[in-house]
This record gives sequence, structure tokens and C-alpha cells, in this order.
Amino acid sequence: MLCRFYDPESGRIEIDGVDLKHIETQKLRRLITVLFQEPVHYNVSISENVAYGDLDSDPTSSAIRAAVEAAGAEEIVERLPKGYRSLLGRWFVGGSELSVGEWQRIALARAFLRRAPIIILDEPTSALDPWAEADWLRRFRGLAAGRTAIIITHRFTTAMHADIIHVLEHGHIVESGNHYELLQRNGRYAESWSTQIDVAETFNPIGA
Repeated sequence: MLCRFYDPESGRIEIDGVDLKHIETQKLRRLITVLFQEPVHYNVSISENVAYGDLDSDPTSSAIRAAVEAAGAEEIVERLPKGYRSLLGRWFVGGSELSVGEWQRIALARAFLRRAPIIILDEPTSALDPWAEADWLRRFRGLAAGRTAIIITHRFTTAMHADIIHVLEHGHIVESGNHYELLQRNGRYAESWSTQIDVAETFNPIGA
């Protein structure tokens, strides 16, 4: 609904007090970058995959390279036979398939290139291990600086970095605050945080 693929049946969504219905759809979507849990797999070259992040411009090779490096995806480029000209996906002969985590890096590079003021992310680090997730989040904070970022996640290691966390239960917000405020309230967030930490320590005991 934020992207106006659908309109709400009741109520309204506003940006800076302006109803989305009063903003030209094309203009609205220029304001937003969306990173889905399962990024779109464009079966084109790496350069084209990144360039698709901003269809209204003609990004230079140096701009594409800078976006790839900012996203930490340069290792993907370096290991492929034709570098930035390497074809991704399996639709065409000679294409190279990436892991979900690597596609997420390419999607992040698209977001760096686009530089939209509003960023929406749906479980962006779901396919990353804890070390890769920490690096991804560090790079993302650089992208999000001075922008509005909305992240939907079940990972507390992602949520804890947010300025404001809204805890949803059965479609309703039941708690709001930053990570430390919510822990002090000993509510649903604190309970779930403790459970996740206990599980993590069970499978990864200190000194193991």
C-alpha cells in the first residue's frame, strides 16, 4: 500500500501529512526503494542488474561500481568470468546463478544506486549468516543515513538497530520504543528477545 499497488479500504496513508492518493503515482514511486525478502532475479549482466535500480537515469560504469562496492558485492563480481558483464541467472546459456544472500547484495547495490529518500525492506537479511548480516547492516546504515527506512523483520539482531521498533501482534501494534526501552518494559519484545538469546546460547555455547 505504501507503493500504491493497493489502496486501503478505510483510513489513509500519509507522507509528511499528504495523502498518498494526492501524489502522482509515478512521482510517489520515485521516492521509494523496496528490497524484498526474495530479490527479483534479473537474468541480465551484473551491470544491468544494478542499473535497473534507477531506470530514469543512465548510470555510468563508475557509479555502478561504487554502488556494488558500497553493498559489499565486489567479491561476487570478482569471482565471475566476465566481471560486470557476467550474465546472471539460468535463463540463458552461460548465466551464473547466485545464492539468495548474494542476490540480496545485488539488490542492496541497486538501492545504493537509486538513493531514494524512503527505503522499505522485508526480511532483507533472512538468507545471511550472523557475520554477513552484521556487515550488511553496517553498509545499510550508510545508505539509510538521512533517509527514512522501514524494516519488516523477525530477527532481533536486525530490529535492535532501529530508532523506533513497533511490535505487531495479530495485526495490531502492542509496543513501541527503541531496543533498550522495550527490554526495560519486560513486555512481548523483551520476552521474545530472551527466548531468542537463550536458544542461540544453547546451540552456540560460549567457548565452543
